[in-house]
Amino acid sequence: MSAQQESPWGRVADDGTVFVRTSEGERSVGQYPEGTPEEALKFFTDRFDALSFEVELLEKRVRGGALGPEEAAESVKTVRAQVVDAHAVGDLDGLAARLDSLGPVIASQREARKVERAAKVAESKERKEGIVTEAEKLAESNDWRNGANRLRDLLEEWKGLPRLDRSTDDALWRRFSSARTSYTRRRKAHFSEQHEKRDGARVIKEKLATEAESLADSTEWGPTAGRFRDLMRDWKAAGPAPRDADEALWKRFRGAQDAFFGARDAANAELDQEFAANAEVKEALLVEAEALLPVTDVEAAKRAFRDIADKWDAAGKVPRDKIKPLEARIRKVENAIRGVEDEQWKKSDPEKSARADDMIGKLESAIDEITADLEKAKTAGSEKKVKELEENLASRRAFLDMARKAAQDFSG
Repeated sequence: MSAQQESPWGRVADDGTVFVRTSEGERSVGQYPEGTPEEALKFFTDRFDALSFEVELLEKRVRGGALGPEEAAESVKTVRAQVVDAHAVGDLDGLAARLDSLGPVIASQREARKVERAAKVAESKERKEGIVTEAEKLAESNDWRNGANRLRDLLEEWKGLPRLDRSTDDALWRRFSSARTSYTRRRKAHFSEQHEKRDGARVIKEKLATEAESLADSTEWGPTAGRFRDLMRDWKAAGPAPRDADEALWKRFRGAQDAFFGARDAANAELDQEFAANAEVKEALLVEAEALLPVTDVEAAKRAFRDIADKWDAAGKVPRDKIKPLEARIRKVENAIRGVEDEQWKKSDPEKSARADDMIGKLESAIDEITADLEKAKTAGSEKKVKELEENLASRRAFLDMARKAAQDFSG
């Protein structure tokens, strides 16, 4: 090499030594003894280009937020050291400046991360307090079906939340853990109590099923039906037994019940068939009884009805579905006769007749006195007194007419 090869950022000496120029002066970056000066300079400028590309990638990652502030700062520090001591030819000061310009960006990101972290911690604190409050409410509730699942969900949510400062986080965790423990203890006690109750119910229902089976063949229809009602009441009051046992015991109990009532219904159906002829007799008697209405002669109607009633009783039982309608029709005739009899008694009541006669006597005496007073007032010429006495006399005479009419009704 007879002449030096130069560029704005470095040169190649005659002996093949390559130098780079920086703000601190010129320094050797290596030798390239083989090849031309152009090739030597290109070798070291290519190194610079590779380093520049690395800086560019780092800039993009830092400014794009792909790296955390601490990781970004460490990466910038590492690459800057490489730039400062680089065995390359190019604007190394410019690369260093570009890296230094990332400092404020990283500082801003660090502050943003700090603010973001503080917000997340505040949000985490608020949510953990909410979790604790809900857990403490569950701990006091009797929601045995959903409470345990909800507490598990709350625990998983707790694990996914950021930690708080140690004292706050520990205090909230202690409350949460205590609520879970309290709920679990009460839930276990509840189900233990329920288990005992179900075992007790199973013992009771076994006895009820056994008694029901002993009554299944009874033909004492009335008393046994009543006892079955009592057994059903006791069955409901016993509460649930363990599911498998409850279903098996109910099958036994209901089977015995159905057997008894099926036999009773069959027996009643046979009786109803036997009693059908009795119903025909009573329907014929009803025709005779209803012919007594309307009543014109109470005594004759009473005699005829007594004869019909005797025949009615002698006819015997009727089918169950006929009892109410037949009894309703015969009672209607009986009540009609009694109603006419009661009405006649009211009209001929001796006490009421005596009271009416007494009232007539008192009114007649009062009228005589008022008439005498009226004559005296007319003689005295007292018009006001005459008017008052005449009005009083008219009123008493009206009452007297009413009393005489009532007395006539009683005596009639």
